[in-house]
Amino acid sequence: MILTDKKIMEALGNGEIVIEPFRPECLGTNSYDVHLGKYLAVYRDRVLDAKKHNRVEMLEIPEEGFVLQPGTLYLGVTEEYTETHRSVPFLEGKSSVGRLGIDIHATAGKGDVGFSNTW
Repeated sequence: MILTDKKIMEALGNGEIVIEPFRPECLGTNSYDVHLGKYLAVYRDRVLDAKKHNRVEMLEIPEEGFVLQPGTLYLGVTEEYTETHRSVPFLEGKSSVGRLGIDIHATAGKGDVGFSNTW
C-alpha cells in the first residue's frame, strides 16, 4: 500500500518513519521529495571490474553548482537520512529530472523494512 500524505505524517509523528531534515513543502499527496546531497563519487577508472573494488574520487558540489560531463558515471546520495520501521521505502525519479537525462537510481529503488540511511 502506498501511503498518503496524511499517513506519512502519522508515521512521522509516531516514529515509524524518520526523515531528517524534514521539509513540509516536500510532502506530496503520496510521496516525499528528497534532494541530492553535496557529495558525488566518480570512478577513477573508465573500465569497471565487478570482481574487484573500484576506486572512487569524492567531489563536493560547490554552491554555484556543478556541470556534469558526458560519459561520466556520478554516484550521489540524498541529503535526507530516512528510516522506515513498518513500511517498504521506494525511491523513484520525477519526470522533470528524467527529461534532463538523469537517472535517479540504476538498481536500488527499493529499500527493506527497517532501512535506516541516506539513499
